[in-house]
Amino acid sequence: MARKIPNVVTIAGVDPSGGAGVLADLKSFSALGAYGCGVIAALTAQNTQGVSGVHVPPVDFLRLQIDTLFADVRLDAVKLGMLGSAQIVATVADRLAHWKAPNVVCDPVMVAKSGDALLARDAVGMVREALLPQCFMMTPNLPEAGVLLEERAPESIKEMYRAAEKLRELLPLKNERWVLLKGGHLPGNELVDLLFDGDRMIEMHGLRMETKNTHGTGCSLSSAIAALLPQAVGELYPVETAVRHARDWLQKAIAASGMLEVGNGHGPVHHFHALWKP
Repeated sequence: MARKIPNVVTIAGVDPSGGAGVLADLKSFSALGAYGCGVIAALTAQNTQGVSGVHVPPVDFLRLQIDTLFADVRLDAVKLGMLGSAQIVATVADRLAHWKAPNVVCDPVMVAKSGDALLARDAVGMVREALLPQCFMMTPNLPEAGVLLEERAPESIKEMYRAAEKLRELLPLKNERWVLLKGGHLPGNELVDLLFDGDRMIEMHGLRMETKNTHGTGCSLSSAIAALLPQAVGELYPVETAVRHARDWLQKAIAASGMLEVGNGHGPVHHFHALWKP
């Protein structure tokens, strides 16, 4: 029997430079064997050096995008990225609940690589209260974890353990739900991420690469996980398998980023490193 190709949708903002947001998500889906769909939650004027403007579509149109897509297309996973306002967050949460969306992976995008804010302060509470209960997994970095928990960001592996436990409490406790806490902001050459489901705390190790081409790494990792979760069904540890595969793919995408020449700031990763031959 032929493998069923999963349909995966990203609900996020658009980065015209293609390194982050919806365009990066679609590249990740395609590179990892999933058919990509996209719902536009925001438009940005952005390049590899910064964000100069944000335009948000009316929430009624955002709702219409989601409802029209879900009414027709079987969706096997959802990736959430930039949802810039409390009203947008509330709308997305409401429609995900209505459609009983599966495998929702939330990358709580708050700040661009350039340091520009991408989430309004008053939206953070809405993320905690309305959005995270609809999610299968959240993938915050350390600063985002600090904002979600209303405390300073973890500064050690030990503090990451405590933060992962607290973050898991923001998800539905009676269901299988996961936290992937990314430790890339800690110093040192070794990277440690924590994958936690409320029972198993799994340390995932990697090596830091010396490159400025890290634009959109968070977007690309979370979208890679969303693409792989439906394909990992049948594995002994499907979620762990999907996350490990996604991390390995992203490491190779970062390592190959020097093949690209995009902008003068934080360049993108090479999503198609396995497909485009030098």
